[in-house]
Amino acid sequence: MLGRSLPHRPGNSSGSERRNKGIFAHLATFLETWHGTADGHHLPRHVTAELREFIACGIPQHGFAHLYCDTCQARHVVPFSCKGRGFCPSCGGRRMNEGAANLVDHVLPTGIALRQWVLTHPFVLRFPLAFDARLLGAVHRLFTDTVAAFYRERAAKACGSTNAECGGLTVIQRASSDLRCNPHFHTVFLDGVYVRDQQGGAPVFHPAPPPSQAQVEAVVKKAAERIVRFLKRRGLIALATAPGDDEVTVIVGDETLGKDDPLLAHLLAAATAGLPPAGPAQRRAPVRLALSASAQPSPKGRLCAEHWGFNLHAATRVHGNDKQGREHLCRYILRPPLANDRLHILPGDKVQLDFKRPWSDGTSCIVLDAQALIARLAAIVPPPRRHVTRYFGVLSSHSGLRRLIVPTAATEPPQTAAPEEADDDADASATPKPVRTSKYIAWHDLLRRTFGIDVVCSRCQGDLRLIALVKEEAVIAKILGAMGLPTLPPRLASARASPHQAELDWCN
Repeated sequence: MLGRSLPHRPGNSSGSERRNKGIFAHLATFLETWHGTADGHHLPRHVTAELREFIACGIPQHGFAHLYCDTCQARHVVPFSCKGRGFCPSCGGRRMNEGAANLVDHVLPTGIALRQWVLTHPFVLRFPLAFDARLLGAVHRLFTDTVAAFYRERAAKACGSTNAECGGLTVIQRASSDLRCNPHFHTVFLDGVYVRDQQGGAPVFHPAPPPSQAQVEAVVKKAAERIVRFLKRRGLIALATAPGDDEVTVIVGDETLGKDDPLLAHLLAAATAGLPPAGPAQRRAPVRLALSASAQPSPKGRLCAEHWGFNLHAATRVHGNDKQGREHLCRYILRPPLANDRLHILPGDKVQLDFKRPWSDGTSCIVLDAQALIARLAAIVPPPRRHVTRYFGVLSSHSGLRRLIVPTAATEPPQTAAPEEADDDADASATPKPVRTSKYIAWHDLLRRTFGIDVVCSRCQGDLRLIALVKEEAVIAKILGAMGLPTLPPRLASARASPHQAELDWCN
């Protein structure tokens, strides 16, 4: 069985080396440019470590799993992965498929419909939310509480219950399609509410009717007003009123924001706005957020509305019996921000990033210099010890209903004891024992489940057997040399003068 450290596709490392070619050539320059200044400021270790580990992902010279085919005696190497949390396409793809399978099998109640609520924030609030993980968590709670209150109010009208409970999970995505830093919420709610049984039995689920356009507009209005009031109380924003105008302009006014970590703050601000050293944006961006007390939410499509720059989309729903659709929805919210086939290296240290879908103005790609691409990748690395996937309501670990609604593990049938042991083990064998299930899914099982393919020998299509995890440099070089593969890893290009050094002179 393949181990956790294995990448997503067995085989040679040429694909990974091509993918990382731009990083190899420019990472040293980026790190030297953003190196510690005279004041001792530097990029956080979790950002630089993610970049360094990414260039070793899928490179067999840094370690691999050694596989053997008993049928044709062929040997294969599967390089280790970096297990990055931020942007690695292969590690993110593995986490996406495995996480979706775990959610469907172990977390989401069987037979319950799911509805996705996607909330994006105004441009001027994206930088502070990306910089302060606790602030982002507080805004997330305000949003989920608002939607949960909407479900409970409808349950009180439909079934007369005042103790209804709902729940779901949120995946915090940190990037837009052009890799600009844009923290937003992909929240999957159980499309209904649970009502506790008065006799202490299992809770009963009451499906919710589909929301109307007016209800979605009311939800986004309430959520926007609560978030703005919270940020104002925290002193993060100030509301400036123009004379004779009912509009107020949001101004980010927390002077302490980024004071302790100015390099990271500068990186996030540039990556959010698409400005040097993380630009160009190639898109018209608002410079202020005007809030009018008399403004009403505006529809942006079916079950989609916007208010004060907050955009809410709630049109995606998956039926409870559609297992394939449920897993597809979970893969969508867990998807990595970057795919291998969307990135193309161009002459002149340029990189082209293709969009999955063209923008409304027809733009289908963006061209960046390599340093700007690395800056955007560094900006979307999530902070350590902060969960990207968050559960709430009945799916939270603090809820007393969780164990009653999540899928339960299968039980083992009692073993038949030997005649001489039947008397002693009669009591133990009569009680079924729960199967010890692991949420880790081996990669070959995950490929079979997700894509319907088997990991087999490329020569004879026979089964492969894991014989060793090779980590020592001497053993790595010996095995790769015997197989006719390069024994030395690609070398980083030396640091050069950065075209964006002027933007960082303020740190000295």
